[in-house]
Amino acid sequence: MAKRSRKYQEMLSLVDRTKQYDLAEAIALAKKTHYAKFDATVELTFRLNLDPRQAEQNLRGAIVLPHGSGKSQSVLVLAQGDHLKAAEEAGADYFGNEEYLEKIKNGWLDFDVLVATPDMMKDLGRFGKLLGPRGLMPNAKTGTLTMDIGRAVKEIKAGKVEYRVDKNGNIPFSVGKISFEEQKLAENIKAVYELMVRSRPSTVKGVYVKNVALSTTCLLYTSDAADDLLCVDLGGRRLLKKKNKQKKEK
Repeated sequence: MAKRSRKYQEMLSLVDRTKQYDLAEAIALAKKTHYAKFDATVELTFRLNLDPRQAEQNLRGAIVLPHGSGKSQSVLVLAQGDHLKAAEEAGADYFGNEEYLEKIKNGWLDFDVLVATPDMMKDLGRFGKLLGPRGLMPNAKTGTLTMDIGRAVKEIKAGKVEYRVDKNGNIPFSVGKISFEEQKLAENIKAVYELMVRSRPSTVKGVYVKNVALSTTCLLYTSDAADDLLCVDLGGRRLLKKKNKQKKEK
């Protein structure tokens, strides 16, 4: 593992790794230990008792955060007719059909989210290997494959974030920026937590939420830290670990 800086070690010493912090303490500690010069993203990661190989447990979707994510996302809309007018009025950065399909074919991917109407999928399907691994393929579960183009674009611009479980049962969420007021971060986090509780698959037995970790993107992600801490740890600082208090089902 790479040697950590003196500043990193100083901030790490402020974290009690044996303690489980409540939400207010975790947010305050995240702000206190943030030392990067940029406005870091605050991430909330769930370690869930899920088997993504089972269709019902392969959780994927999107949520509009109460106070947005603090991240500006460029949106490309592929549609025809009146849907293009709706895209423009809603604030889409790019909108069209054939001309953008050709640009994608030539390797252009200068957008963060791709929204499309169902009739465009017959043309988009050939780009599955290009768009799929990058999370750019429109999907009905995340609201990016829809006939209501205007609503989809507005929600994305308002701070809608997508989520998807990984092979280990982790689901990370961007819940704001470190510059957000503590109350706004707390409300975003509570909205995400409530979503995860509601999304519990009926096939899950026993404990569902194993733990929850709050962190900032001050440092690069290290997968070994994630393995050690049973959570996705961006920078090695576990700020919140909350065990589910549900009793195991018999």
